[in-house]
Amino acid sequence: MAGIRSVISTLGANGEEIIGPNTILWHYPNNDIMNGSLLTVESNHFCVLKSRGAILNVYETGQFPIETPQRPLIGSIQQAFYGGQSPWQYEALYINKSKLVVQTQGLALSREMAEMTYNVDYYIHVDTKEDAVALVQHMPYRGHTLTTVDLNAYAGPVVEQAINQMIQLTPLESVNEKIGDLTQLVFGHLRDFLKIYGISLNTVKVLVHPADPRMKALIALKAFGLTEKEAVRYYTAMLMAEKGIISAPNMAVGLPFNVGVFFPGMGIEATMPPAGKTPPSVEPAP
Repeated sequence: MAGIRSVISTLGANGEEIIGPNTILWHYPNNDIMNGSLLTVESNHFCVLKSRGAILNVYETGQFPIETPQRPLIGSIQQAFYGGQSPWQYEALYINKSKLVVQTQGLALSREMAEMTYNVDYYIHVDTKEDAVALVQHMPYRGHTLTTVDLNAYAGPVVEQAINQMIQLTPLESVNEKIGDLTQLVFGHLRDFLKIYGISLNTVKVLVHPADPRMKALIALKAFGLTEKEAVRYYTAMLMAEKGIISAPNMAVGLPFNVGVFFPGMGIEATMPPAGKTPPSVEPAP
Protein backbone atom coordinates (compact mmCIF):
# COMPACT_ATOMS: atom_id res chain seq x y z
CA MET A 1 0.00 0.00 0.00
CA ALA A 2 2.95 2.31 0.50
CA GLY A 3 3.52 4.73 -2.33
CA ILE A 4 -0.06 4.59 -3.63
CA ARG A 5 -1.48 8.09 -3.99
CA SER A 6 -5.20 7.50 -3.43
CA VAL A 7 -7.91 10.03 -4.30
CA ILE A 8 -10.58 10.55 -1.67
CA SER A 9 -13.92 11.93 -2.92
CA THR A 10 -17.70 11.52 -2.73
CA LEU A 11 -17.88 9.84 -6.15
CA GLY A 12 -18.52 6.12 -6.42
CA ALA A 13 -16.67 3.69 -8.68
CA ASN A 14 -19.12 4.48 -11.51
CA GLY A 15 -18.76 8.25 -11.06
CA GLU A 16 -22.11 8.64 -9.31
CA GLU A 17 -22.43 11.16 -6.49
CA ILE A 18 -22.89 9.33 -3.20
CA ILE A 19 -24.21 12.24 -1.14
CA GLY A 20 -27.88 12.66 -2.05
CA PRO A 21 -30.62 15.13 -1.06
CA ASN A 22 -31.32 13.21 2.16
CA THR A 23 -27.69 12.95 3.32
CA ILE A 24 -26.33 15.45 5.83
CA LEU A 25 -23.02 13.75 6.64
CA TRP A 26 -21.12 10.95 4.91
CA HIS A 27 -18.11 9.17 6.38
CA TYR A 28 -15.62 7.96 3.77
CA PRO A 29 -15.81 4.18 4.30
CA ASN A 30 -12.39 2.97 3.13
CA ASN A 31 -9.16 2.78 5.13
CA ASP A 32 -6.84 3.94 2.35
CA ILE A 33 -6.41 7.55 3.51
CA MET A 34 -2.67 7.99 4.03
CA ASN A 35 -0.18 10.80 4.12
CA GLY A 36 -0.06 12.15 0.56
CA SER A 37 -3.60 11.13 -0.41
CA LEU A 38 -5.56 13.69 -2.45
CA LEU A 39 -8.71 14.93 -0.74
CA THR A 40 -11.33 16.17 -3.24
CA VAL A 41 -14.13 18.45 -2.01
CA GLU A 42 -17.07 19.47 -4.22
CA SER A 43 -18.54 22.98 -4.25
CA ASN A 44 -21.55 22.00 -2.12
CA HIS A 45 -19.58 20.11 0.54
CA PHE A 46 -17.32 20.60 3.51
CA CYS A 47 -14.81 17.93 4.49
CA VAL A 48 -13.67 17.43 8.07
CA LEU A 49 -10.40 15.50 8.36
CA LYS A 50 -9.85 13.57 11.59
CA SER A 51 -6.87 11.63 12.89
CA ARG A 52 -7.32 9.21 15.78
CA GLY A 53 -10.46 11.07 16.89
CA ALA A 54 -8.99 14.59 16.72
CA ILE A 55 -10.10 17.11 14.09
CA LEU A 56 -7.10 18.19 11.98
CA ASN A 57 -8.66 20.51 9.41
CA VAL A 58 -11.83 21.54 7.57
CA TYR A 59 -11.69 21.87 3.78
CA GLU A 60 -13.93 23.63 1.28
CA THR A 61 -13.98 23.37 -2.53
CA GLY A 62 -10.82 22.00 -4.15
CA GLN A 63 -8.30 19.15 -4.04
CA PHE A 64 -5.84 19.00 -1.19
CA PRO A 65 -2.90 16.68 -0.43
CA ILE A 66 -2.95 15.25 3.06
CA GLU A 67 0.32 16.20 4.74
CA THR A 68 0.59 15.74 8.47
CA PRO A 69 3.37 14.60 10.78
CA GLN A 70 3.52 10.82 10.99
CA ARG A 71 3.56 9.00 14.29
CA PRO A 72 5.94 6.05 14.71
CA LEU A 73 4.29 2.65 14.86
CA ILE A 74 5.31 -0.13 17.19
CA GLY A 75 5.52 -3.66 15.85
CA SER A 76 7.21 -5.18 12.83
CA ILE A 77 3.91 -6.64 11.50
CA GLN A 78 2.34 -3.21 11.18
CA GLN A 79 5.46 -1.90 9.53
CA ALA A 80 5.45 -4.74 6.98
CA PHE A 81 1.78 -4.61 6.07
CA TYR A 82 1.18 -0.87 6.03
CA GLY A 83 4.55 0.57 5.17
CA GLY A 84 4.83 2.45 8.43
CA GLN A 85 1.24 3.72 8.45
CA SER A 86 -1.78 2.13 10.09
CA PRO A 87 -5.22 2.02 8.46
CA TRP A 88 -7.91 4.33 9.83
CA GLN A 89 -5.22 6.81 10.84
CA TYR A 90 -7.21 9.42 8.94
CA GLU A 91 -10.96 9.80 8.53
CA ALA A 92 -12.76 12.06 6.08
CA LEU A 93 -16.27 13.24 6.94
CA TYR A 94 -18.11 15.06 4.16
CA ILE A 95 -20.80 17.56 5.15
CA ASN A 96 -23.58 18.48 2.72
CA LYS A 97 -23.99 22.27 2.78
CA SER A 98 -26.87 22.34 0.30
CA LYS A 99 -30.33 23.32 1.50
CA LEU A 100 -32.15 20.14 2.58
CA VAL A 101 -35.80 19.57 3.44
CA VAL A 102 -36.87 17.54 6.49
CA GLN A 103 -40.43 16.35 7.03
CA THR A 104 -42.14 15.40 10.26
CA GLN A 105 -45.72 14.68 11.28
CA GLY A 106 -47.68 13.69 14.34
CA LEU A 107 -50.78 14.23 16.46
CA ALA A 108 -51.76 17.09 18.75
CA LEU A 109 -54.86 17.71 20.90
CA SER A 110 -57.06 20.79 20.62
CA ARG A 111 -58.67 22.56 23.57
CA GLU A 112 -61.64 20.18 23.26
CA MET A 113 -59.21 17.20 23.30
CA ALA A 114 -59.91 16.52 19.62
CA GLU A 115 -57.05 14.90 17.70
CA MET A 116 -55.29 17.13 15.17
CA THR A 117 -52.80 15.90 12.58
CA TYR A 118 -49.85 18.17 11.80
CA ASN A 119 -47.36 18.07 8.92
CA VAL A 120 -44.21 20.20 9.15
CA ASP A 121 -41.60 20.77 6.43
CA TYR A 122 -38.45 22.60 7.51
CA TYR A 123 -35.46 23.56 5.39
CA ILE A 124 -31.92 23.39 6.79
CA HIS A 125 -28.28 23.84 5.74
CA VAL A 126 -24.77 23.87 7.23
CA ASP A 127 -23.37 27.34 6.61
CA THR A 128 -19.74 27.62 7.77
CA LYS A 129 -16.66 25.56 8.63
CA GLU A 130 -17.37 26.15 12.30
CA ASP A 131 -20.87 24.76 11.83
CA ALA A 132 -19.43 21.66 10.12
CA VAL A 133 -17.16 21.07 13.13
CA ALA A 134 -20.12 21.53 15.51
CA LEU A 135 -22.12 18.96 13.55
CA VAL A 136 -19.29 16.40 13.71
CA GLN A 137 -18.72 17.01 17.41
CA HIS A 138 -22.33 17.05 18.64
CA MET A 139 -24.50 14.98 16.30
CA PRO A 140 -24.04 11.21 16.72
CA TYR A 141 -24.51 8.88 13.77
CA ARG A 142 -24.30 5.17 13.10
CA GLY A 143 -22.63 3.53 10.14
CA HIS A 144 -21.28 5.87 7.48
CA THR A 145 -24.16 8.33 7.00
CA LEU A 146 -26.28 10.83 8.86
CA THR A 147 -29.58 11.37 7.06
CA THR A 148 -32.47 13.79 7.43
CA VAL A 149 -34.44 10.92 8.99
CA ASP A 150 -31.77 10.57 11.68
CA LEU A 151 -31.83 14.32 12.31
CA ASN A 152 -35.61 14.29 12.60
CA ALA A 153 -35.36 11.70 15.38
CA TYR A 154 -33.84 14.51 17.46
CA ALA A 155 -35.80 17.48 16.10
CA GLY A 156 -39.24 15.83 15.87
CA PRO A 157 -40.01 16.02 19.62
CA VAL A 158 -39.10 19.72 19.59
CA VAL A 159 -41.66 20.34 16.84
CA GLU A 160 -44.27 18.29 18.69
CA GLN A 161 -43.75 20.24 21.90
CA ALA A 162 -44.02 23.60 20.16
CA ILE A 163 -47.22 22.65 18.32
CA ASN A 164 -48.93 21.22 21.40
CA GLN A 165 -47.98 24.32 23.36
CA MET A 166 -50.38 26.38 21.21
CA ILE A 167 -52.87 23.83 19.90
CA GLN A 168 -53.94 22.72 23.38
CA LEU A 169 -55.07 26.28 24.13
CA THR A 170 -56.90 26.83 20.82
CA PRO A 171 -60.49 25.82 19.94
CA LEU A 172 -60.75 23.27 17.17
CA GLU A 173 -62.36 25.55 14.59
CA SER A 174 -59.88 28.37 15.30
CA VAL A 175 -56.68 26.39 14.72
CA ASN A 176 -56.20 27.54 11.13
CA GLU A 177 -56.55 31.16 12.22
CA LYS A 178 -53.48 30.66 14.41
CA ILE A 179 -51.34 29.00 11.74
CA GLY A 180 -49.11 32.07 11.34
CA ASP A 181 -48.39 32.30 15.07
CA LEU A 182 -47.93 28.54 15.21
CA THR A 183 -45.37 28.64 12.39
CA GLN A 184 -43.37 31.34 14.16
CA LEU A 185 -43.45 29.39 17.42
CA VAL A 186 -42.18 26.21 15.73
CA PHE A 187 -39.50 28.19 13.87
CA GLY A 188 -38.15 29.72 17.09
CA HIS A 189 -37.99 26.45 19.02
CA LEU A 190 -36.49 24.53 16.11
CA ARG A 191 -33.90 27.20 15.24
CA ASP A 192 -32.56 27.32 18.79
CA PHE A 193 -32.37 23.53 18.98
CA LEU A 194 -30.61 22.97 15.64
CA LYS A 195 -28.10 25.76 16.32
CA ILE A 196 -26.41 23.52 18.90
CA TYR A 197 -25.57 21.06 16.11
CA GLY A 198 -24.28 23.73 13.71
CA ILE A 199 -27.41 23.53 11.53
CA SER A 200 -29.09 26.70 10.26
CA LEU A 201 -32.87 26.79 9.82
CA ASN A 202 -34.18 28.59 6.74
CA THR A 203 -37.97 28.26 6.64
CA VAL A 204 -40.76 26.25 8.25
CA LYS A 205 -44.12 25.24 6.76
CA VAL A 206 -46.86 24.00 9.09
CA LEU A 207 -50.17 22.36 8.15
CA VAL A 208 -52.70 21.31 10.81
CA HIS A 209 -56.08 19.61 10.25
CA PRO A 210 -58.46 17.35 12.20
CA ALA A 211 -57.40 13.72 12.30
CA ASP A 212 -61.03 12.56 11.94
CA PRO A 213 -62.27 13.10 8.33
CA ARG A 214 -65.83 13.56 9.61
CA MET A 215 -64.73 16.43 11.83
CA LYS A 216 -62.87 17.95 8.89
CA ALA A 217 -66.04 17.80 6.74
CA LEU A 218 -68.18 19.39 9.47
CA ILE A 219 -65.75 22.28 9.91
CA ALA A 220 -65.72 22.81 6.13
CA LEU A 221 -69.55 22.99 6.13
CA LYS A 222 -69.51 25.50 8.98
CA ALA A 223 -67.20 27.65 6.88
CA PHE A 224 -70.15 28.18 4.50
CA GLY A 225 -72.06 29.90 7.31
CA LEU A 226 -74.05 26.91 8.59
CA THR A 227 -74.79 26.41 12.25
CA GLU A 228 -73.52 23.33 14.02
CA LYS A 229 -76.92 21.64 13.74
CA GLU A 230 -77.24 22.52 10.06
CA ALA A 231 -73.72 21.28 9.35
CA VAL A 232 -74.56 17.91 10.94
CA ARG A 233 -77.76 17.66 8.87
CA TYR A 234 -76.00 18.48 5.60
CA TYR A 235 -73.19 16.06 6.34
CA THR A 236 -75.68 13.30 7.09
CA ALA A 237 -77.60 14.17 3.93
CA MET A 238 -74.42 13.84 1.85
CA LEU A 239 -73.77 10.39 3.29
CA MET A 240 -77.36 9.38 2.55
CA ALA A 241 -77.14 10.69 -1.02
CA GLU A 242 -73.97 8.67 -1.62
CA LYS A 243 -75.92 5.53 -0.69
CA GLY A 244 -78.86 6.46 -2.93
CA ILE A 245 -81.34 7.15 -0.11
CA ILE A 246 -84.15 9.30 -1.55
CA SER A 247 -84.83 11.08 1.74
CA ALA A 248 -81.44 12.82 1.69
CA PRO A 249 -82.93 16.23 0.67
CA ASN A 250 -85.38 16.02 3.58
CA MET A 251 -82.47 15.48 5.96
CA ALA A 252 -80.66 18.50 4.51
CA VAL A 253 -83.59 20.90 5.01
CA GLY A 254 -84.76 19.30 8.25
CA LEU A 255 -88.20 18.18 7.07
CA PRO A 256 -89.87 14.79 7.64
CA PHE A 257 -90.18 12.26 4.85
CA ASN A 258 -93.69 10.82 4.31
CA VAL A 259 -94.43 7.66 2.37
CA GLY A 260 -97.84 8.86 1.15
CA VAL A 261 -97.56 12.27 -0.49
CA PHE A 262 -100.05 14.15 -2.70
CA PHE A 263 -98.48 15.98 -5.62
CA PRO A 264 -100.65 19.00 -6.55
CA GLY A 265 -101.48 19.44 -10.23
CA MET A 266 -100.83 15.78 -11.05
CA GLY A 267 -103.87 14.21 -9.49
CA ILE A 268 -101.71 11.45 -8.07
CA GLU A 269 -101.30 10.39 -4.48
CA ALA A 270 -98.08 8.47 -3.98
CA THR A 271 -98.95 5.69 -1.57
CA MET A 272 -97.28 2.41 -0.89
CA PRO A 273 -99.42 -0.57 -2.10
CA PRO A 274 -100.27 -3.38 0.30
CA ALA A 275 -97.85 -6.24 0.47
CA GLY A 276 -98.14 -8.65 -2.47
CA LYS A 277 -100.12 -6.24 -4.69
CA THR A 278 -98.96 -4.14 -7.59
CA PRO A 279 -99.80 -0.45 -7.67
CA PRO A 280 -102.66 0.58 -10.01
CA SER A 281 -101.64 1.90 -13.39
CA VAL A 282 -102.30 5.56 -14.09
CA GLU A 283 -103.67 6.49 -17.48
CA PRO A 284 -102.02 9.53 -19.01
CA ALA A 285 -104.24 12.59 -19.46
CA PRO A 286 -105.61 13.06 -22.99
